[in-house]
Amino acid sequence: MSAPDRDPTPGSIPGQTLPDPGSDAKAESAFLLSAYTRLLAAVTQHSSTLPVLPTTTTLTQTLSSLPTPPFNLPTSNQEEALTHLLDSILPSLNQQSLSSYYYGFVTGSSLPIAQFADNLVTALDQNVQVHFPLSPSSSSSSPSPWNHTSATYIESTTLSMLLSLLSLPPSDFPAKTFTTGATASNILGLACGREYIITSRLPPQSSHITVAKAGLIKACIAAGVQDIKILTSAPHSSLLKAAKILGLGQESVVDVGQQNDGKPWRVDLDKLEYALQEAEKNRTACIIAISCGEVNTGRFATGVFDMPKIRSLADRYKAWVHVDGAFGIFARALPKTDEFLSLHACVAGMELADSIGADGHKLLNVPYDNGIFLSRHPSTLTQVFSNPGAAYLAPSSSSSTTNSPSQDEILSPLNIGLENSRRFRALPVYAVLKSEGRDGMAAMFSRMVLLARKIASFVHHSEHYELLPETDNYVEEDVFIIVLFRAKNEALNEVLVDRINQMGKMFVSGTQWQGKKAVRIAVSTWRVQVERDAKYVEGVLKEVAESFADA
Repeated sequence: MSAPDRDPTPGSIPGQTLPDPGSDAKAESAFLLSAYTRLLAAVTQHSSTLPVLPTTTTLTQTLSSLPTPPFNLPTSNQEEALTHLLDSILPSLNQQSLSSYYYGFVTGSSLPIAQFADNLVTALDQNVQVHFPLSPSSSSSSPSPWNHTSATYIESTTLSMLLSLLSLPPSDFPAKTFTTGATASNILGLACGREYIITSRLPPQSSHITVAKAGLIKACIAAGVQDIKILTSAPHSSLLKAAKILGLGQESVVDVGQQNDGKPWRVDLDKLEYALQEAEKNRTACIIAISCGEVNTGRFATGVFDMPKIRSLADRYKAWVHVDGAFGIFARALPKTDEFLSLHACVAGMELADSIGADGHKLLNVPYDNGIFLSRHPSTLTQVFSNPGAAYLAPSSSSSTTNSPSQDEILSPLNIGLENSRRFRALPVYAVLKSEGRDGMAAMFSRMVLLARKIASFVHHSEHYELLPETDNYVEEDVFIIVLFRAKNEALNEVLVDRINQMGKMFVSGTQWQGKKAVRIAVSTWRVQVERDAKYVEGVLKEVAESFADA
């Protein structure tokens, strides 16, 4: 019996021996091993000894160590550069990923397995933009099959795993890709929406015209469209930015929130329907943008019965529904227990959207920059983002196969996103989902919510602070991961953010609510320990208020 065929050593040619990598490879390995060992030791030391933010002294020392004009760029060496990075640069960076008490913006940390996966990507410098289908095991035309990389397969699998985590039917969202973040995802969503709402209005004789080919002005003229509006509630600034980039203009964004009810983050369905009716009369096409997690309050634009109504209106008026789910969409992965039912109601029906954007570098706790885009409409996505006229970026015919239908469903990322070149962003997400699983992710998200609720409860009952947005009608189950509040003492409120951050014990964001300064705490790190961290934050807030009163 003959021995089974075995794959040759990767990169080898039958009958030939690969050259010895020699001393250069050994030196490279030794340097990287030493460098990462020193980095881990330094990070561990700094995380336990330094405040959340760098001190002015540390920052000044770092700035003084930087090169100065005329930047002659003298030759150094790797060891000297490494020492400079560890001794001069590292201490001046904030402890965002290392501290449990960085509550600014909505900033996740990096789970250890995500850090490792990201380092793996960097080590191999994987670019995933062209999908090469799996080579057939044997064929007359290709006796020596070759394969390029597993990266695009892993990326597609990772996105399907994310859809499963979020209880979004994978078959309903065949168009999916990674982006730099929710801002880029919002650009993709509005760009697809712009394409869809124009082409859906074209007469049969002009059906060959697209925005992508003819341009916005020509396509609008052919479709009889005089204007485009984006209907939303309490939009994130990235939505306005996307509107400007796409030629729709900042003024195209129209707020249809419940302003009169004190819940501006909620979509007013009557206002929305009226706006769509008026748009139809005025030959205006509309995109509906849903804020799934408003940035100041963390509240949601919709309730349990709203999305079916919005979907019905969108279908009636040929509108596109895009969900900005940067962090809020992950509420769908919380346990379906009584304490989280209110949040599940707020994210119900998101599967009815035409497109969804999300941030991985927020609640998923993978490294920056990592965003996700999902859409029901692959043809629209490729129509807008296909990369024309670059034959060298197409996979060769010798590497294609029709043996596996699932492979044909994977689109080259350069044809469904902004970049022609992009790092393998999927791997840290894949590693986190593989490591933590559905239960682990749900537990991590739960800890974030429970800590935010404990902080909110403390603020609500505090003699020094008032909880926002509902000062009087506080409902604990409405709190997701953001706590918005202000000091009752107006003088303290004017300096409250600075007072908190100057202590160096934790970091918060400053914002405004109803024209007044406010403080915003966003809980989004995997390092959360609910009881410990709640006690810590309460202590800091008490100390700030009491020291100001004594001054």
